[in-house]
Amino acid sequence: MEKRLNNLRWKPRWVSHLGCIKGCLEYLKLEVSDGWLFGATGHAFVINIHEVVCPSGPTAWRTEMLFKLGKNIGYTTKGVWGKKSDSDFSEKQKLAWEKTKDAIDQGIPCYGWELGIPEYYVVFGYDEKGYYFSGPDCDFGDGPKPWKELGQSEIGVLEMYSVKGGQPSEDVKTVREAFKFALEHSKNPPKWTYPKYKAGLDGYENWINALQEDKAQGFGMAYNSSVWGECRRFAVEFLKEAKDRLDKRLNSLFDRATENYQKVAQNLNRVSELFPLPPRGDRLKDRDRRKAGMECLNKAKKAEEAGLETLEKILKKL
Repeated sequence: MEKRLNNLRWKPRWVSHLGCIKGCLEYLKLEVSDGWLFGATGHAFVINIHEVVCPSGPTAWRTEMLFKLGKNIGYTTKGVWGKKSDSDFSEKQKLAWEKTKDAIDQGIPCYGWELGIPEYYVVFGYDEKGYYFSGPDCDFGDGPKPWKELGQSEIGVLEMYSVKGGQPSEDVKTVREAFKFALEHSKNPPKWTYPKYKAGLDGYENWINALQEDKAQGFGMAYNSSVWGECRRFAVEFLKEAKDRLDKRLNSLFDRATENYQKVAQNLNRVSELFPLPPRGDRLKDRDRRKAGMECLNKAKKAEEAGLETLEKILKKL
């Protein structure tokens, strides 16, 4: 009993969730740019920061809107989600295993959570023992991951999804719903965030305060700046693509938003240069380095605020 989709692999991205979806879309021969994928799902405009800049920030938020907005791009996602504290957890493990095998047998790509480290991984095959996967630290593939081990980590979350092609929405609907979600998420509602984490401009405040009070985690500094910097770079690409696709009367607003998010991306990139991987404790003990990081984050926050205001203006005209 063994089946593999040999041309299915993840697309290396800091946002492993979208790197997996991109890999699935490429396998399905669905042409979607990274900018459109990041932007249309709203992820390009998200930020989520723990009060001590924990590296969990990029994944520890309620991401279900990505599945809904993904339909606008032209794909659908179905799957199994559970926690090891659930009374029926073993049944969910088995359900995920059976559904994944069935999908792979039909040539349908899959992806799941924490088949290796706490990130997302494309699942490109299986044998009698478990899953074969591709993702962070194993671009070309690894496995088998015993199916009964899925979700048994300290985090204790099971996620497994299949991705199918669908009918994309009209561009104006895609952009409108992406901006609507981005603006809602930026207001830091408990609907999307967990305790001790903050989104939007409040997320920047969490980040700046952690540096100011010398309580930021080293790996979290490097990882968060890389992830959110990648998001803002693709926000720029999304805005450029949306400008080309939509009413030319919106061009000046899209240009303004693009300029705003370029500034955000540049400043977050500078933070990642100040606190690169692998992390070193002496960097965070360097007051001048922390001060430079705070200056960049304040500039990013200011540009983000202007960017959100511009997105709201565009949204009113769509």
